[in-house]
Order: sequence, then structure tokens, then C-alpha cells
Amino acid sequence: MIKVNFIILLIMVLSCSSASAQWQQQIPPYKPESKELYDSIVHMDSVWEDSYNNCRLDVQEQLISDNLEFYHDRTGLMTSKKALIDALKNNICGKVTRELLKGSIEVYPIENYGAVEMGYHRFHSKNDTGTPHYARFIHIWHRENGQWRITRVISLH
Repeated sequence: MIKVNFIILLIMVLSCSSASAQWQQQIPPYKPESKELYDSIVHMDSVWEDSYNNCRLDVQEQLISDNLEFYHDRTGLMTSKKALIDALKNNICGKVTRELLKGSIEVYPIENYGAVEMGYHRFHSKNDTGTPHYARFIHIWHRENGQWRITRVISLH
């Protein structure tokens, strides 16, 4: 009886592994619709990361739209640009740095608005002793008066 149960369990595990591998093979590799848009948003992400890591609040102020919505899976919704800048100043500056997972960014155009950026990043805190894990993020960028600004952020840990 134990032998039969073990064989059934083994078959189930192998079936799940096979189904998972087949599903992953069906996901097409990412290819940007517009190389120019992709390069622009990747550049803007690097500007954002530099300002975040070096406490350049003046740059962050320019990159964040006045009508920001920031959805954080742990802390909820923030809709105030000033509150976000204050939180960055009081809780992030000199304490936390962001590291983008290279090659993880995907960019999709939003007609007559801007772009959606999705990727993975992780944060290093000066007080952490362990290895941080990568988390998913989504930024919606709007082209406002010739400038790229972040209007929506979804942060998933």
C-alpha cells in the first residue's frame, strides 16, 4: 500500500513539474514594441534610481507627477506627492538604496499618454544583515510638457 501511494505521489509531482515547464515555455520572450521608447524609459529609470540612491530630492520632485498614486502592497495607497517626498527624505535618504535587476525591465506604450514600465528591483538597507529579495514594480510614466513623470507606482513584495 505504501509503495502504491508513493508511486501515485511521484506521478503527481512529475505531472505538475511537466505542466509547469510547458506553461513557462509558452510565455513569449519580451521584445519592445519601440526601441526608442524602451531606451527612454530605461534611461528615466536610471535617473530615478540615481536620485533615490543619492538623496537628490530635487530630481525626485521633478520626476514625480503632481497627481501621483502610489500603491504599496504593505503600506497601502499614497496620493500626495508632498507626502511621498517627505517619506523619501525622512525614511530613505542615506538609509536605503535601490538595485534594479538588470535586464528585467519591460516597457509598453500607452497611446497618447506615455508608457508602462515593469521590472524587478531590490532594496538594501544599511541595517539589514540578510540578502534582500527582488520585488516586482510597475511604473506608469506620463509625458507632461515634454518631460517624463511617474504618475502611478505599484510596488509588490
